[in-house]
Amino acid sequence: MTTPAEISDATLQVLKQIPTQTLIDALWVKNWPMSMIEGALPLQPGQSMAGRAVTLRFVPHRPDLAQDKPKADQSAEYVAFELCGPGEVLVIDAMGWQYSSIGGDIKFFRLCQRQVGGLVTDGAVRDSNALKEYGFPVYSAARTAKQGPAEFWPWQVNDAIQCGGVLVRPGDAIVGDDDGVVVVPRSEVDDVIRIAHQREEVEEVIKAQLAEEQCSPGKYYPFNDLTWELFERKTGRKPLR
Repeated sequence: MTTPAEISDATLQVLKQIPTQTLIDALWVKNWPMSMIEGALPLQPGQSMAGRAVTLRFVPHRPDLAQDKPKADQSAEYVAFELCGPGEVLVIDAMGWQYSSIGGDIKFFRLCQRQVGGLVTDGAVRDSNALKEYGFPVYSAARTAKQGPAEFWPWQVNDAIQCGGVLVRPGDAIVGDDDGVVVVPRSEVDDVIRIAHQREEVEEVIKAQLAEEQCSPGKYYPFNDLTWELFERKTGRKPLR
């Protein structure tokens, strides 16, 4: 199977302007699983991000793992950090362990230096006040004062992972706003953008019609034959669906 082309920075800027709920709807139109990362909540309001996924997988701690684990700057998290820049979002599979820290101030200072596009995890971060000052969006399931190494370790970089119950592959688009984080598969990005833009337009047509008719939203929403007839009549264009 041919690997899809890398998502361009220009395309990331387009994705960043599309609400996450609209991306979810567009994926649903294409019969893809809903891909909102459960538990990935914004560290502070007003965040938005879009970037290519760099993935990192944590595994439970065990004494023999500690012996085998690469040390110092060869540890998996530091290898992953160096793959990140303004166009990348680091996505960390913490197995949903919400009170175990994947890192904090000192570790993530490197992400600040690299001006990364964002950080997403289904685990917890510590030193949240420092992270808020670092300037990149952070989405996590929780905040904690605990350390992580007694419970789990970073282990594998840039393989397919789960995060918050969603499959994430390296290079997928990771888009976040105040409502959460959505994964858009790399192969589907162009279609999802096309569908999302039309859905936004259709919804504006519906809202204008509801204001005019003063009727139940159920007449036109969820989308149905009347919706598409209305859209075609108001815009003079055939729906893409």
